[in-house]
Amino acid sequence: MSVKIKLSEQMMHIIFFISACVSILAVVLICYFIFVSGVPAILEITPKAFLGGTLWKPLEGFFGILPMIMGSIYVTTGGVIVGVPIGILCAIFMARFCPEKLYKILKPAIELLAGVPSIVYGFFGLVVLVPMMRNLFGGSGKGILTASVMLGIMILPTIIGVAESAIRAVPESYYEGALGLGATHERAVFFAVLPAAKSGVLAGVILGIGRVIGETMAVVMVAGNQPVLPNSIFGGVRTLTSNIVLEMGYASGLHKDALIATAVVLFVFILVINLSFSAIKNRGRN
Repeated sequence: MSVKIKLSEQMMHIIFFISACVSILAVVLICYFIFVSGVPAILEITPKAFLGGTLWKPLEGFFGILPMIMGSIYVTTGGVIVGVPIGILCAIFMARFCPEKLYKILKPAIELLAGVPSIVYGFFGLVVLVPMMRNLFGGSGKGILTASVMLGIMILPTIIGVAESAIRAVPESYYEGALGLGATHERAVFFAVLPAAKSGVLAGVILGIGRVIGETMAVVMVAGNQPVLPNSIFGGVRTLTSNIVLEMGYASGLHKDALIATAVVLFVFILVINLSFSAIKNRGRN
């Protein structure tokens, strides 16, 4: 019997090892493809013209992606401003303040939001948010503000789920100790439990930001898709992901390589954000 168990453990060890290797290989191959195809295009266009250019007219030989970079930054920032505070506060409410009967309704509803396809969110934004913004602020209704609100709604399930789990994982002694020192329920939660769950909450925020940056279809439907530098939060923008998906179907030659180079910039963009959050996380531990 012990021999069978040992063989079973060795087999599972091999399976897990192969799975890990496949995952690493997939990442390496993706990086190899985009960098081998994209970096030469950046060098051919020149980094200054590609990263700092404000004109995107591939048929005329202009491949400046600065408007798309700024569009991604604006939309990501707006989505974080809208979604992160609401998500964290909702997670705190569900973990420490929500009545059990209400929790049984809210939890499945939030989990259902996580399963809604991006295109459905896009239709919701197009049918509800765009007319609302148009009536409130004028213009077409499509722009940075609309996309930010849309993305803020989309990242709520991710942030709420991870943050709530992190808050519930904090030992009850933290809360009880705060109460023993004279803190109220609210103070114990916000000044004892929440700081102890900071690492998990930050992980939820990072996952939410990752979804904001990588989102495409919903943004295409509500952001306006204008490859220009916006002059206000109501102006239309085009993000890096939108630029790729809108033009890759018919691009060829240098145009196609420039779109792959846009993916390189997006990859570096996400990498820098993740490294920044990791540094903040490690600094908080120290």
